[in-house]
Amino acid sequence: MTALLAIAALIAVSSGSARAEDAPPAALAQVQDYRPVFEECRKAGGAPRLAIRRMEIDGNSRLLTVDPGTLATRLEREQEWSCADTGDERQKDTRYIRAVRSSSAPPDVSSPPEVIANAGLTHGVTTGSFITGDLCPSHRPLDRAFLEKLQTDQSPMPLALAISGTWLIRHEADFQWLRQQEKAAVLRITWVDHSYHHPYVPGRPLADNFLLMPGVDMRSEVLDTERLLIAHGETPSVFFRFPGLTSNPALMQAARDFHLIVLGADAWLAKSPRVRPGGIILVHPNGNEPAGLEIFSALLAAGKLPQPFRPIEEAP
Repeated sequence: MTALLAIAALIAVSSGSARAEDAPPAALAQVQDYRPVFEECRKAGGAPRLAIRRMEIDGNSRLLTVDPGTLATRLEREQEWSCADTGDERQKDTRYIRAVRSSSAPPDVSSPPEVIANAGLTHGVTTGSFITGDLCPSHRPLDRAFLEKLQTDQSPMPLALAISGTWLIRHEADFQWLRQQEKAAVLRITWVDHSYHHPYVPGRPLADNFLLMPGVDMRSEVLDTERLLIAHGETPSVFFRFPGLTSNPALMQAARDFHLIVLGADAWLAKSPRVRPGGIILVHPNGNEPAGLEIFSALLAAGKLPQPFRPIEEAP
């Protein structure tokens, strides 16, 4: 992992997305022995939380925990908690496990398809809508101007960003700019895992593309992205979005095994610009899909996006 983070730092320094006003990146934390667990944890006087990952950060034992009611994640000092193994069946009545199970349920067909399109949570249970942006690998800089347009009467603006590991290591300055928007209470960002490499070959059939390519290691795609976020000072959420919104039954089961809520989209604006109340909106502020951003801006200016905009944690 140390070598990976060193490479990440070198690539970030050479990225073309840096700007004169950007501050140099802070030193990365050393995140080691990162692994999945599923434990119910308690400490005196507090509500139980579920630990889904265990790790060492700079030599100190830490847990990635989720509140089973609110879906909020936090990094906790392991020594402050008393934890015991648990299971999905024991936690089946929690909002969290209900969301994990429902988002990874197989399609309602007689036999599972070879390729599943747009699986998982696509529509919230409330009014308003949910803004999500995908940060797939890109040589173009983050569209900061678009994100600045999101500054409406809501403050901070809730935004779920599905981030790929290779986007982060090539866009260190843009990532730090996003963190600055968080600290300034302009944006409230939920960091969604979008796989580490986000493999894609144009023109290749979907059954042999994205994470369905031969040799893809789903464990690494999931855990290395989470680990990289933590090394950069952020906390992963419990949400995962498949690259290209493309999966299959085996990948859906893997997401469930990692206790992730699969996130789809009700309106991928560049492809389907109609937004319904409660819809999960998908745009790409990574520079690769300006048409979707233009549609979003036009709908926002015309008052045609269901509001208020809500945190993605409210959707399941």
